[in-house]
Amino acid sequence: MALHTYEAAAEERLPGPVWDFFAGGSGTESMLTAGREALDRVQLRPRCLVDVSHCDPGTDLLGARLAAPLAVAPMAYHQLAHPEGEVASARGAGEAGALLTVSMFASRTLEDIAAAASGPLWLQLYWLRRREVMRDLILRAEAAGFRALVLTVDAPRVAYRPRDAANGFAVPPGVRAVNLSTEVMAASHGSRSGESALARHSREQFDASITWEDLAWLREVTSLPVVLKGVLTGEDAELAVKHGVSGLIVSNHGGRQLDFARSAPECLPEVVDAVGGNCPVILDGAIRHGADIAKALCMGADAVMLGRPALWGLAHSGDAGVAGVLRLLIDQFEEVMALMGAPTVADFGRSGIAYPVGGRLPF
Repeated sequence: MALHTYEAAAEERLPGPVWDFFAGGSGTESMLTAGREALDRVQLRPRCLVDVSHCDPGTDLLGARLAAPLAVAPMAYHQLAHPEGEVASARGAGEAGALLTVSMFASRTLEDIAAAASGPLWLQLYWLRRREVMRDLILRAEAAGFRALVLTVDAPRVAYRPRDAANGFAVPPGVRAVNLSTEVMAASHGSRSGESALARHSREQFDASITWEDLAWLREVTSLPVVLKGVLTGEDAELAVKHGVSGLIVSNHGGRQLDFARSAPECLPEVVDAVGGNCPVILDGAIRHGADIAKALCMGADAVMLGRPALWGLAHSGDAGVAGVLRLLIDQFEEVMALMGAPTVADFGRSGIAYPVGGRLPF
């Protein structure tokens, strides 16, 4: 099944405001297409007469073996797409051999998600004003077997998202961020005309005062690796390494935060160079084909994260849909490996890509 078939089915099945919440972007929504346009400009340079009788797309990421350099990005409230929510996503990701990153605003408990998972799990965090709430969540994740923490750093507040504002979007009854107290999450359920409840919630609960020095608190709380999501510059990548971060995710937050920014694929080589091999770098966003995985690897990424298409699969057919979307991309990637003359993930490098005549690579 083609990826656009999952997308069309999801749009048809989901209520309009929920589809807008998943599909929409911030401001002018310029960033919804920027990453895709950047990846489309990158061309592949195949090599010939290489033994590709056996291609192995498998890789290791922070100690976890994956079927391919592919993970599911953190996204909130999977029950908006399917009644089983993150439990179905965990089953589907595990079946495909992919990593699942669970949002702190998951609609199923960490324990239930872990019980359903056969693959590795990471927990995503926003920095809340109430650190004891974060601490409790981190300790639960450790006990449940989660392998890393992902701190989102590009959202000191939720940006203005016109579709959500127009819909007065709020988390509907029957869906809740069950790993956090009703007191902490109350604002996310209060619908007001012309305003996003999630933006209001972020203004109340997110701590916009944190700095690099606050990462020391996370290291005191947990021994889990800490990965930063939303780093787009070499300067911040260098600071991350200096402060002992275990990995970086180059991300535009699905086009839902800073409008008119450089796209994540354009920022990737700069971040990779700044890191200098000291920690893995992951590209998040705009991945729609197995060839995009190859392009990201050539630009220096260790893996990619898949966002909205995983939710399309979930809305289409639960865990089977999630597994179907991931397998589709892995199968496409394996074909690209053979046609590129790159039988292993390690065979991808910057000599494997080019820009059209008259253009230049972003590094």
